[in-house]
Amino acid sequence: MADKSGSMKRPQRQLVLNKGAEKYIFRYEQGREDELLDALIEQAKDKRTDFDWFDAAVISFKLTQSLIGCAEQILREGDPKRDEGYLGTQDKDVRTIP
Repeated sequence: MADKSGSMKRPQRQLVLNKGAEKYIFRYEQGREDELLDALIEQAKDKRTDFDWFDAAVISFKLTQSLIGCAEQILREGDPKRDEGYLGTQDKDVRTIP
């Protein structure tokens, strides 16, 4: 998909963490996961929020699960005989939204 300038846009993804009454939404472009990890670190360091290092670990774990899922999908597309039920279930409090 191209934007108005004609350059290709990467798919937008997001991870959501529900923590009590608060909701943290982290949006990132596919391929820029490193920037998301940097944002998690900065958010965990920020004493003005209740987002802590455990929350950062939960989101980074979900990011890893998402990346593994994408890699497994690529592998399955290359080998249609591969077991379709191999992917694990997702946590209800933190979800990946493509």
